[in-house]
Amino acid sequence: MADTVREIERKYEADNDTQLPDLAGIGPVAAVAEAGTEDLDALYYDTTGLSLAADGITLRRRTGGRDAGWHLKLPVAPGVRDEVRAPLSDVPPPELTALVRSRALDQELVPVVRLRTRRAVRVLRDAAGTPLAEVAEDAVHAWPAAGAVGAGESGAGRAGARWREIEVELLGEGDTGLLDEIGRALTAAGVRPASAASKLARALAETGQGRDGAAAPHTAGPDGRRADGSGKAAAKAKPGAKSKGKGKAAAKGAVKGKAAGAGKKGPTAGDVVLRYAHEQVRAIIELEPAVRRDLPDAVHQMRVATRRLRSAFRSYTKVLDRAVTRPIGVELKWLAAELGVERDREVLTGRLQEALAGVPGTLRLGPVDARLRIWSERRRAGARDQLLAVLDGPRHLSLLKSLHAFLEEPPLRKAAGRPAAEVVAGAVLKDYRRLARRTEAALAAPAGRERDEALHGARKAAKRTRYAAEAARPALGRPAKKFAKRTKRVQQLLGDHQDSVVARATLRELATQAQQAGEGGFTFGLLYGREEALAADRERALPDLWRKVSRCKHRAALRP
Repeated sequence: MADTVREIERKYEADNDTQLPDLAGIGPVAAVAEAGTEDLDALYYDTTGLSLAADGITLRRRTGGRDAGWHLKLPVAPGVRDEVRAPLSDVPPPELTALVRSRALDQELVPVVRLRTRRAVRVLRDAAGTPLAEVAEDAVHAWPAAGAVGAGESGAGRAGARWREIEVELLGEGDTGLLDEIGRALTAAGVRPASAASKLARALAETGQGRDGAAAPHTAGPDGRRADGSGKAAAKAKPGAKSKGKGKAAAKGAVKGKAAGAGKKGPTAGDVVLRYAHEQVRAIIELEPAVRRDLPDAVHQMRVATRRLRSAFRSYTKVLDRAVTRPIGVELKWLAAELGVERDREVLTGRLQEALAGVPGTLRLGPVDARLRIWSERRRAGARDQLLAVLDGPRHLSLLKSLHAFLEEPPLRKAAGRPAAEVVAGAVLKDYRRLARRTEAALAAPAGRERDEALHGARKAAKRTRYAAEAARPALGRPAKKFAKRTKRVQQLLGDHQDSVVARATLRELATQAQQAGEGGFTFGLLYGREEALAADRERALPDLWRKVSRCKHRAALRP
């Protein structure tokens, strides 16, 4: 069973003759206690292409010290990582390899670097004796794993790299301001901020194993990730056809906010669309471990990213080849549906619980809370296991491979090389016209199921238009931002209406179950009536909102 520790630390390096200052008296630090010396032996694993290192992730098997075992470190924010731990074993444990599957895919994880560290530990305490931070002074020896086949052999005499590193880690619920104060004292004594985000990054660079600079110490960000998040290098080339190498260059330019070949004329359509698509692909890849760990809001955010990417594929058909993106879109729709099973239940349950809480006790007839809880738990049972099975399955792996391939070779069409403003504005306005047709059809539809379905279709069109406008912001600026904001208001209003439609169907189901159990369905019927009134209110509000959103001047502002 793996457990997780949040690691908040700062890393430094120093020459061998640099003396560390006495840290007693720094902020609340009243005493510095020696905590002994440890000999650590770590073997780091990655794919042969260093897929994990490229994203600032480290997986190691370490012996010695207080926490011997397998450690997987996942970047959270600059200077913050989650360390997921598992007991010692001969091979990487499945509970950890699952968390890197979105990066490693089906590639084997192999030893890439071995590190031996002599660590001297000091604990900084306040006046009450409470530990505040830990300072680890490390003498590190690193060499390629190929030179460390005999895991128990000494590293003496082997080729490799040596350096001195100091880590300052916050303990408990301490204030990061203390780390700032300690950092100032260390730098004043001649200690330097570490040039690499991790020991692995430095070891790979200094032993000549960095792939295209993916793990080079001076290119890693403070959280261990490359500035572009992908760890991919690309040669300069013009966007356009799908020939090998051109897609990579366009993607690189898009991510860095520079147009490939655009020069002073501004970004190309390919730059803008690929940047947006790249953000969504990276979100899917990076959120998958969070979903597996059941972190708050991870499922929702990953689902949003799948929808945004699929929407971009459908909106920007002049930029991205639909022959390539359509099959990916089908799989994204499938994944979004799988992610939505538990999320939709959670949201609907919360809505109904809130509605029940607003019903006076005199009108709460029967065990309505228990009935709702039973309904919700039955649908929750097995939902998480099913989602994990989906993420572990071959279909999801195939989708991940398609997404990685998309990043490597974006399927750009000829229009990708044109100035961005004219292309993306046309795509947004095309989506708007689709929204307008659906909205006007919904307003004209007879009340009841036909109108409900028409309004739901308009809601989906509003979301697509909003996403297209958000993607266009780098090219169109403030007008696109305002257009997206206005379209979002339509989406939210129609979303409230659709949520009411779904809630009413569930309330009818609950009332029927209660009636059959002899409990009576009065309270659920009352809530049904309230939801019906809410939906009617949203329908009445739509014409006025649509008149404001659909003014010609808003669309005119988008045109270059």
